[in-house]
Amino acid sequence: MSADSDTHDTPPIDMTAWQGRVDPEPDSPRWHQCVQPWTAHATPGATLLGFASDAGVKRNQGRPGAADGPLAIRRALANLAWHRQGPAYDAGTVVCEGDALEDAQQRLGERVAETLDAGHFPVVLGGGHEIAFGSWQGLARHLEAQGSKAPRVGIINLDAHFDLRDPVHVRSSGTPFAQIVDQCEMHDWPFRYACLGVSRASNTRALFQRAEDLGVLVREDREFTAATFDAIVRDVERFVARCEHVYLTIDLDVLPAAEAPGVSAPAARGVSLALLEPLIEIIRDSGKLRLADIAELNPEHDIDSRTAKVAARLVHQLTLTG
Repeated sequence: MSADSDTHDTPPIDMTAWQGRVDPEPDSPRWHQCVQPWTAHATPGATLLGFASDAGVKRNQGRPGAADGPLAIRRALANLAWHRQGPAYDAGTVVCEGDALEDAQQRLGERVAETLDAGHFPVVLGGGHEIAFGSWQGLARHLEAQGSKAPRVGIINLDAHFDLRDPVHVRSSGTPFAQIVDQCEMHDWPFRYACLGVSRASNTRALFQRAEDLGVLVREDREFTAATFDAIVRDVERFVARCEHVYLTIDLDVLPAAEAPGVSAPAARGVSLALLEPLIEIIRDSGKLRLADIAELNPEHDIDSRTAKVAARLVHQLTLTG
């Protein structure tokens, strides 16, 4: 399907979230003053795309509310200071109607591929972590269109959970990377996956065994300390070095509940933003990052918009260059 043929599936871009303070000093722009509506012929830049879905969270027996995440992130981002050199766009939001998750993921994949084909760096705002399978479909579609036969795509997931549950009976926010495994096997592509910040208390022995069988790079939340951080950095650098392309997905429940209370499953321990940000910057500056998404913001349970502010800061960091 061509990019033009699926444009009608996406509602008109609503820019009303982009409001905020205007400073009188020269050279003091903020995000809301700089973000433009995306068009198919826009100069390549950072492109925000929402995914309003918590169908996968509901299927995974989590607490719903993540469908309102994209709007909350935009509102938190709107008033942040602008430090980019290149343009940024809002490409609207793909909405999951009811339980029609698979349809929404397919439409998300089409929009991601469209932005990648046009030379943009897409950052997808969720939404439950079912976002990952839609994001992946978009990247895979883009790489296939470029003629890549067996691209070495590295998936880096900052998350308290593996999300490798068996998708045979139900596809949910807990199954996206198992679904990606199936897709890679179908296409004879290598599966390269790093899951950083995993909580042993929140993942069964079966999931740890599945991760081991798949050769996943695993670093648990309790391993993230000042003393071990340099070793984790080296692990990430080696992982990225073996890849041609990198897809970064951030589940906000990787953070401590005090930093990110507004998620489907708040973390008892988690990994602090102070330790995650340097890793994100290394990945961003590698020259291989093609796509990023942020998942599981649940504004209904957010306290003082803490989680939305963290998500907005992450978007700011991810798009700081360019």
